[in-house]
Amino acid sequence: MAILPIRVWGDPVLHAHAAPVDEITDEIRTLVADMYETMDAAPGVGLAAPQVGVGLRIYTYTYEDDEGNPWRGEIINPELWMTPPEPGAPDEDEEAEGCLSFPGERFALRRSDRVIVTGIDLRGEPVRIEVDGWRARIMQHEFDHLDGIVYIDRISDGDWKTAQKISKKRGWGKPGVSWMPGVDDLEG
Repeated sequence: MAILPIRVWGDPVLHAHAAPVDEITDEIRTLVADMYETMDAAPGVGLAAPQVGVGLRIYTYTYEDDEGNPWRGEIINPELWMTPPEPGAPDEDEEAEGCLSFPGERFALRRSDRVIVTGIDLRGEPVRIEVDGWRARIMQHEFDHLDGIVYIDRISDGDWKTAQKISKKRGWGKPGVSWMPGVDDLEG
């Protein structure tokens, strides 16, 4: 297993629709193992294959609830269904999210509170996840990556302008920019 560099907003792979996985091969198994290691080192609660430069429809996730119960897995070729989000502006404290591909920043974003995700796991077995709250947010965030959407593409106009200033100041928003978890302290 290896920790992989994480692409930063502006890299073309983050803004393209990812391709389906046709077959679960040893290369796919290695990629998923590397994604887990990278996600944990970052640290993050999810990681999509495009974030490590691979345009395939795969993501990993991990989350620990308030009681300390772990929730962890991978989804290959996911499909997402969700209830409509509540109307109105997002709560700055309760609905702020971040992204390993726009590291060190958080912006408020309204998401659906309930989702169903289906797909397959590394064994080729069907996966069905029905979740709400932060788990639903994680599923939507990672699924967006597979469709070429980074969460800052969805934030309010005012936050978008702030994100653009941050991106310009840090030299992001162009191809080839990445950071290495465990080496670069961008999420600290």
